[in-house]
Amino acid sequence: MSDKTAIEWTATVNSDGSVTPGATWNPVRGCRKVSPGCAHCYAETFAERFRGVPCHPYEQGFDLRLVPEKLTEPLRWKKPKRVFVNSMSDLFQDGVSDAYVDQVFAVMALSPEHTFQVLTKRADRMQTYLSAPGRHEAIVAAMDMPNWLPAGRRFPRIPGNWPMPNVWLGVSVENQHFADERIPLVLQTPAAVRFISAEPLLDPVDLSAFLPVETIGGVELETWLDWVIVGGESGPGARPFNVEWARSIVQQCQAAGVPVFVKQLGAHPYRRYNVNGGIFTDPMVREGRLKSRKGGDPAEWPEDLRIRQFPEMRSHALVR
Repeated sequence: MSDKTAIEWTATVNSDGSVTPGATWNPVRGCRKVSPGCAHCYAETFAERFRGVPCHPYEQGFDLRLVPEKLTEPLRWKKPKRVFVNSMSDLFQDGVSDAYVDQVFAVMALSPEHTFQVLTKRADRMQTYLSAPGRHEAIVAAMDMPNWLPAGRRFPRIPGNWPMPNVWLGVSVENQHFADERIPLVLQTPAAVRFISAEPLLDPVDLSAFLPVETIGGVELETWLDWVIVGGESGPGARPFNVEWARSIVQQCQAAGVPVFVKQLGAHPYRRYNVNGGIFTDPMVREGRLKSRKGGDPAEWPEDLRIRQFPEMRSHALVR
């Protein structure tokens, strides 16, 4: 959709401390709700605003629509970027065929200078799709689509390029139920980097079973989360966010040596205290203590939450 975005976790921090904004890319538009985290979807709110507006990209509102004319967009970007794939949709929803997903992955393979961040709530389909026999070959075949491949750009056909090193795969997690359901599936999916976005986080979440400090049945984990994003909800109808939920996730990740990125505290962050056996709630927006409407200014946060780390590829994830 745009070669620049304000989404913080798509940005690149350069060696001199400057920040290069990331990009969004939407070869699919529209989606449908599948879990509580979808209730106040920012993408739906934005898209429905333009339903019925002739010739607007969202003339059809948030109805599912494939946009093949957008497929080759990253091939035209001259500078390397981090790219959030389908910020306005979900690549793995029903209605998006495997053949079309093959083309999306083919473009990512043909753009090794970019890093693509794919985030989904359909962890089951993502795992099934990428683990299917012959998937690598199907993606390579999709690169031979006529008319839209620049001359001379071909994916090296060697096993070391699967999973693709420039594609990060993530799942959205809003509470413990969906953490337990979706994270094991992304850990079973071939990927250079596996991550979660716990935003909007609606309840406390224990990630210990998915971090490298834990064992399952006495055997060390072979795969684990490489990156964790956490944040509160913003926008109309935003639900409250207990900053202790974020603090717990930060502490879990730091103990495990896993990079963690606190994106925002949301529109209604609060602290909850237990004093002399009584529980007290302290809204942080009271008296104007948070001026950012999304709670997105780290300067306004507790110091221990001002942490925005990025992952490195782990060699264990590159074994086919």
